Amino acid sequence: MLCVTVKENVECPFMTAAGCSFIGGVCKPVVEACSGCKRIAEFPTGLYCTATPDPAAKWKRGRCNLATHVVDAAATKSKVNPLKASKRGSK
Repeated sequence: MLCVTVKENVECPFMTAAGCSFIGGVCKPVVEACSGCKRIAEFPTGLYCTATPDPAAKWKRGRCNLATHVVDAAATKSKVNPLKASKRGSK
């Protein structure tokens, strides 16, 4: 259904015929750690995340798994099997 509370006229999975079913009845604004993310959208009521209704909860235990502006260090380094590397080098 389309949101009628904070993100007006945006498709929202929490909207029901009775209103917003999210805790508190409204989405929470983005936090400082979200700055630079591509999922932030500006609405008349402020800046909100288009992927999650409570961005602060995503950052509570470390990095947000939906953040587009944070590069995962583990993804850039790939572990090489030394045995396979030595076999490739001998060819």
